[in-house]
Amino acid sequence: MNAQVSSDAGIAASKGVFIDNHWSPAASGKEIDVVAPAEGRVFARIAAGGPEDIDRAVKAARRAYEGEWGKLAAFERGRLLARLGLLILDNADELAALEARDCGKPMKQAWADIAACARYFEFYGGAADKWHGTTIPFLNGYFVATEREPHGVIGHVIPWNYPAQMYGRTLGPALAAGNAVVMKPAEEACLTPLRLTELAAEAGFPAGAINVVPGLGPEAGQALISHPGVDFLSFTGSPEIGVLVQTEAAKNHIACTLELGGKSPQIVFSDVDLDEALPTLVNAIVQNAGQTCSAGSRLLVERSGYDRIVGAVAERFGKLQAGTPDMDLDLGPLISLRQKGRVESFCAKAADDGIAVLAEGKIAEGAPENGFFVAPRLFGPVPQANSLAREEVFGPILSVIPFEDEADALTIANGTDYGLIAGVWSSNAKRATRVARKVRAGQVYINAYGAGGGVELPFGGVRKSGHGREKGFEALHDFTTLKTLVFKHD
Repeated sequence: MNAQVSSDAGIAASKGVFIDNHWSPAASGKEIDVVAPAEGRVFARIAAGGPEDIDRAVKAARRAYEGEWGKLAAFERGRLLARLGLLILDNADELAALEARDCGKPMKQAWADIAACARYFEFYGGAADKWHGTTIPFLNGYFVATEREPHGVIGHVIPWNYPAQMYGRTLGPALAAGNAVVMKPAEEACLTPLRLTELAAEAGFPAGAINVVPGLGPEAGQALISHPGVDFLSFTGSPEIGVLVQTEAAKNHIACTLELGGKSPQIVFSDVDLDEALPTLVNAIVQNAGQTCSAGSRLLVERSGYDRIVGAVAERFGKLQAGTPDMDLDLGPLISLRQKGRVESFCAKAADDGIAVLAEGKIAEGAPENGFFVAPRLFGPVPQANSLAREEVFGPILSVIPFEDEADALTIANGTDYGLIAGVWSSNAKRATRVARKVRAGQVYINAYGAGGGVELPFGGVRKSGHGREKGFEALHDFTTLKTLVFKHD
């Protein structure tokens, strides 16, 4: 594949709002600048959708659900999803260039994201006609069955860190279940969702099945989450906005799936196979410049192996480089100047608190001065009560925290408000399993972390990390509602 980012990548995607399989300008006529994070300059503009556009999109989705889209058999929906997956792969170079330019991520990460997006549609295309209801033993003379029905119209609000992946992750199961959708992508990075929606129309999705309205959160986002014509909400983003989403859902008496981030621990015992673990321990925090909800941002290290393990991590950290997408290095820039400032404020506070920088990567020579780059940093030892150990930094910043034994490791691992994902590293299978089962998180890996995206694996958190599950067959349950049918035959 060509490892260059097109200078005009993204220009073609700036076409307005997509409703009923047609592009149109936002009702307000307003637009939003699109800034390339690696360059710090505007390279495209998108529509600034608002309440009027959202209302039109929701009504289009309702017509589709009650019309052509809603009348399709499950296997027909599956065929459309699978066809979209193939179209994504056929256009992978274009989509990866778009994703890299819009988000600033290295090309290898952008290609992986596009491949994952295609995989979601492949998976849910195959699953569309393969999830079933049940029968329930009941009174004599009765036959009782359950079936799962689509909610109807679902509102999706997705973040800027993985726009292509999130498009597939949320729309794939929602569409497979038979729902019609309205998506509000993040204004910071939404060019791939806009292009993917064009491909969906090319694949043959009926008008109104998929509607996308870019715009600002307080305008388009607020209009979508509060719209009375929406039957279910799917949101990925910050816990603060998650509270607003859940509040609006409650006002309309509908449910929602929330994925709200994490402060995920990697628990490393002294008997770890370090050669195997080291690349994953580091990559789990620098992937996507640490702008990942499931980033392994806390490195919990058994004190008896602390010097050896932390020394190896520090050596690897010191060799990391941040650069532009076409440099294809370890990581790219942060998404915005605001996010860069937020991450640097955490680092400044850590310095004020006397926490040492154990290792620091570099910003590559030749990286644009106006790009939103932050060098990856390894801090430690970090006190458990420090903000660096408790709050989601969302940058390439790894906190090292020593522990004494299993009980201490679990106290620290479970000692934040989050509970999304965790890793346990040990050559002692019994101990690793014992610890993994006591960690409070939606996903826990043993001698692994992340597992290549895991399209098939249910994903979601507890506590401040949110509720509900995405990915795998569990997502089909969240995007449907259960109906019980009772037949009296005697």
